[in-house]
Amino acid sequence: MFRSTRRATLRAVAVTTIALAAAALTGCSTAGSGGDKTFTILQYEDKTTAQGQGWQLALDIFKKKHPDITVKFQTTSFDGFRKNAKLVLGGNSVPDVVEFNKGNADGGQLASQGLLEPLDEPVAKYGWDEKITGGMQSFAKYDDQGKAGSGSWYGIPNVGEYVTFYYNKEQFQQAGITSEPRTMAEFTDALAKLKAAGTTPISSSSAVNQGFNQMWIWYSLVSAHANRKQIDDFMFLKGKTDFTKGPWKQGTEEFQDWIDKGYVGKDLGGLSYEQATVNFLSGKAAMVPWNQSIFPRVKKDASFDWGSFTLPGANLQMGSSGHLWGVPTKSAHKDLAYDWINTTLSAKVQDRMGELGGLPLAGDTDTISDPVTKAYTEGFDKTVQDDSLSFYPDYPVPGFLDFIQNNMSAMSNGNETADQYLDKLQAFYDDGKKTVDQG
Repeated sequence: MFRSTRRATLRAVAVTTIALAAAALTGCSTAGSGGDKTFTILQYEDKTTAQGQGWQLALDIFKKKHPDITVKFQTTSFDGFRKNAKLVLGGNSVPDVVEFNKGNADGGQLASQGLLEPLDEPVAKYGWDEKITGGMQSFAKYDDQGKAGSGSWYGIPNVGEYVTFYYNKEQFQQAGITSEPRTMAEFTDALAKLKAAGTTPISSSSAVNQGFNQMWIWYSLVSAHANRKQIDDFMFLKGKTDFTKGPWKQGTEEFQDWIDKGYVGKDLGGLSYEQATVNFLSGKAAMVPWNQSIFPRVKKDASFDWGSFTLPGANLQMGSSGHLWGVPTKSAHKDLAYDWINTTLSAKVQDRMGELGGLPLAGDTDTISDPVTKAYTEGFDKTVQDDSLSFYPDYPVPGFLDFIQNNMSAMSNGNETADQYLDKLQAFYDDGKKTVDQG
């Protein structure tokens, strides 16, 4: 769950799919031909994001450290790699280090199928477990069945993520909202005031490709009523998760109520997360829910006074570690891959990401000079310390992201009720859990 991500449009995904297939056939790296070495990095972060800019700095450092190496820094899309990862990693010639999506549905499958190299030895050698701690380790480790939370290290995140509501202070004031809401009651009251003032309260999207906002709003409402055990049981396939009651039912019914009252806009089935962001920045809506990946963009492009806050009064907040660096089993240059990962975790690179609002896992928050960025980062640091991140809903079972997006679109268009969605959710999750349990 992009993570922290810049995802391409559907057209770009199609182009990327072809490119990835070609890369798998023609080869991404070569070793030992006349002493020449080509080291290939495959990732999907937009270079304008904090993480993308941090990795460009890492690339400069890495190239200077290895002047005899030809480095190819290749960019794909989140969906493009997620859907073609097995083809890319299972070919005869593969990238040397890749960015991949975390969770049982993606990273867990790649690990359990032997497509990724276990990283326990480099983790111990470089001390990465001292930089990536607590809940940030949860989706870096997978067992033999591909279940997250235990087993060997297979991925290394660089940053953390948490979802906040970016908001237009001017539109809040025009609707008579004089301060940030601190409770769920105050927040829903603010939604009603914004709607009454003729403003769409929340800019959202539910296209079946790239329409992630509705999924994030829904899961944020579920997380608001959930406790740590309920989320961990769901996320790590522990015990029985009953979607017909508790936080699942309460959060989903609230989500439907927000749809019915027009709090999230209309005609969302045709909107992507990018369009939702543009609608917020252009003043067509008062808020947009997203993670840190748009923080530099909002800071740069917003023509109005803005702020951000986590869902008020929530027990848990949606967020996680960022996407992961992994080393393909067939990588020709594993030692270089480990050095690349270590470079991205270096203080210089991590502090660069922090200065840009990227929520680095190994950075020093005290070095951030901008007070807005520092406050935003401190908010994330607190959620990690409190162990109050609920991760992303598409992680537990294969195919979950596509399933949830399709049903978010159906609910948003009025073609499916909360109860109908929860029934489908139960069936899909239970079937997927059996698949994972069977390996």
